[in-house]
Amino acid sequence: MIDAYEDPGTPDCRGGWRYLWWLVRCQPWRSVAGALLGSVWMVLLSATPYLMARAIDEGLQPGDLGALARWTAALVVVGAFNAWLSIMRHRVMTRVRMDANFRTVKVVVGHAVRLGAALPRRAGAGEVVTIGVGDVQTIAGALTVVGPGVGAVVAYGAVAGLLLSVSVRLAAVVLLGVPVIALIVGPLMGRLQGTEAEYRERQGVLTARIGDLAGGLRVLNGLGGKGLFADAFRRDSDRLREQGYRVGSVTSWMQALGVGLPTLFLAVVTWLAARLAAQGTITVGELVAVYGYVAVMVRPVAFFIECGYQLSRGVVAARRVVRLLRLEPEPDDGTREAPAEPSVLHDPESGVRVLPGRLTALAGARPADAAAVVDRLGRYAPSEATWGGVRLDEIPLARVRARILVADNEADLFAGTLRELVGGRRKPEDLDEAAIARAVHAAVADDIVQGLPDGLDSAIDAQGRNLSGGQRQRVRLVRALLADPEVLLTVEPTSALDAHTEAALADRLRAAREGRTTVVTSTSPLVLDRVDTVYYLVDGKVAATGSHARLLAQEPGYRALVARDADAAAAEEVMG
Repeated sequence: MIDAYEDPGTPDCRGGWRYLWWLVRCQPWRSVAGALLGSVWMVLLSATPYLMARAIDEGLQPGDLGALARWTAALVVVGAFNAWLSIMRHRVMTRVRMDANFRTVKVVVGHAVRLGAALPRRAGAGEVVTIGVGDVQTIAGALTVVGPGVGAVVAYGAVAGLLLSVSVRLAAVVLLGVPVIALIVGPLMGRLQGTEAEYRERQGVLTARIGDLAGGLRVLNGLGGKGLFADAFRRDSDRLREQGYRVGSVTSWMQALGVGLPTLFLAVVTWLAARLAAQGTITVGELVAVYGYVAVMVRPVAFFIECGYQLSRGVVAARRVVRLLRLEPEPDDGTREAPAEPSVLHDPESGVRVLPGRLTALAGARPADAAAVVDRLGRYAPSEATWGGVRLDEIPLARVRARILVADNEADLFAGTLRELVGGRRKPEDLDEAAIARAVHAAVADDIVQGLPDGLDSAIDAQGRNLSGGQRQRVRLVRALLADPEVLLTVEPTSALDAHTEAALADRLRAAREGRTTVVTSTSPLVLDRVDTVYYLVDGKVAATGSHARLLAQEPGYRALVARDADAAAAEEVMG
């Protein structure tokens, strides 16, 4: 079974079926062993009726106790051996499924890491969560076909051969029975794939809504939008439930047929065998054997239907995984050199020009417009943005990332100690204590460190769940300041802070980044009053540029925008 450090290999992303086949090919010997053990186990199940027939015809009817004892002993030995085979088959198939599970997890997680910041822009959180929670298990379950599925085919052929030695008519009925069952169940499998695919899509949408709700409930309450969001969630939940009923309807039919059709099959063959025995065409022992053969056949036929059900669901899940694996990371094929000295960042789409060594603010009525400018200047979105006159997409991505850092106010916080959290990629032992202290002070985060039981060595939950919204925001800023990039682009770094903390942070940020290029997106007058240049954005374009004081005096739209935030800050101060 694949271990934690083993290379999972290169998956076949040409389709769901090919991905499942790739998982089988990744463990060839285990797959062969599962198929072999499953086949021998099922064939020996069909040997039991044969041994019983011999015991009846050669021992019981003639009254030969020796022959009866020998055939009875053979039954016991075969039964015990088959019990051991069943245990080994189950062990091997468990390893097959676990290998497929872990291998898929490693492939998906590895690809998510390669996609990096491009992942949330190309795949919804709900889709990724659905893959991790449900699809991986479904894919692993589909590999059941490797053992019992192959064994069912072999056992079917073996029983048909044994019946052929008893009666050609009975063998013909058995051989024709499974194709008839496949014709009956086949359309249901196709329908199951369609309903299952739609169910997974709706499940992804609902999961994304749950994530949004968990992350923004307090904001929704403040804006009075909780009711609207709850209504949307209720509608999506109702649609998912209705689709779940459709999946359950098809599944119930398949499971009912999986039990009912083999039983009907058993009744038909048993009736025919009884007529042949009554006519003297076959012996009583052969009648018992035929009944046993067909009873054994119920299990392979049920496995056919079960494997079809598992494969139908597995292919749907594999297609979702393949769709994620087909997403390409950001291209890194630039051939131009980055500017050697701090240079101007220019976004032609909006008209923003960020001068080196200055603190610049982007203010717009729609925060998304300012964030889009930052994405383009940080090369997180396709654009014609330039750096020192050179297009950003023509510079190797690694060079851009090494010198330009985008600090999003919703950036992920991984579980670990606070020291590890703010250190980013660097190991805790490689961090300078003085540098950490300066970054913590600049982000006005001293109270966070002092309030935690073990200071910087205190454990922080994933996404900072044991911190408040304002604390998380300041921890993210500590991490960005500690990285000390040449160009720092921050998105709403103070949106969750009270007015007093916000003013202190704006002063300290200016001092900490003195002489280095820094961009903040904000509409807070406490921040805008402390920057060198403000770009006022309207519909994503620069409408005016200048100092905060000049724009207040000359731009009515800017004045209204800032006054609105000033009123909100004053109200917050009054309330607490």
